[in-house]
Amino acid sequence: MDLIRIVIAIFLPPVAVFTQVGLGKHFWINLLLTLCGWLPGVIHAVWVIGKY
Repeated sequence: MDLIRIVIAIFLPPVAVFTQVGLGKHFWINLLLTLCGWLPGVIHAVWVIGKY
């Protein structure tokens, strides 16, 4: 399941974080990072998926 989330994280980072941790602080941080730039959102999403 984590492999599927990582693939989703490449295209839609906030969705991948949402499926992992829900609407918590990590989701909002990731949404903000994704709006600032695609790459920071992807990096954060992969980190959240790996950590949780």
